[in-house]
Amino acid sequence: MAEVKEKKEKKVQKSEKQGKPGKKAAAAEGGKEKKQKTDKPKKELKPKVPSSLEKKYFEECVPTLMKNLGLTNRMRVPRLEKIVVNTSVKEALQDVKILKKAADEISDITGQKHVITKAKKSIANFKLRQGQSIGARVTLRGNYMYEFMNKLVNVALPRVRDFKGISVKAFDGNGNYTLGLNEQTIFPEIDFDKVQKINGMNITFVTSAKTDEEGKELLSLMGMPFKNA
Repeated sequence: MAEVKEKKEKKVQKSEKQGKPGKKAAAAEGGKEKKQKTDKPKKELKPKVPSSLEKKYFEECVPTLMKNLGLTNRMRVPRLEKIVVNTSVKEALQDVKILKKAADEISDITGQKHVITKAKKSIANFKLRQGQSIGARVTLRGNYMYEFMNKLVNVALPRVRDFKGISVKAFDGNGNYTLGLNEQTIFPEIDFDKVQKINGMNITFVTSAKTDEEGKELLSLMGMPFKNA
């Protein structure tokens, strides 16, 4: 054993004299090269461009709301906090693929990943079990929220057949408004030829308004086409 160790030591000494690195040195150098390759420069995060509707809110809606509602504090002005898009498919109880298709369509429309909603309790008459997947939901905030509302008001709603405006009676008493749509094909992201089933959806506008009058004033200034508004 001692002779074998001496031979190995002599080989290492010879390789070092000849300028060849040993195994440990070669491994260390290889690790450094890998680190240098993996250490890529980080991409600079570009600031998001604000939506045109967001600009309109801060530049036009806020001063008008302060004047119409008699407010002196800018922070008291009602604002849109989030938009919740929700759909439910009763056929999902028999075929899960229908629910998946409807959920994917919601994601295409909103530009955000959906969340599958499940039944909170069992209902025997509807053959519904607790925890069963029955729908999909997307919650929009920030730039996604403003972009979706801009598309809904200017593109989707005008494509509704015989559209004469939306009802004023869908407020909940706290300044929040829920709009019901009968079909998803009014959105430009949906290809009518690929639609398997017509699905409706509920769109809830959650605001910081304390009364329905304040909520209606806010949404009207942001472009919501209320009847007799």
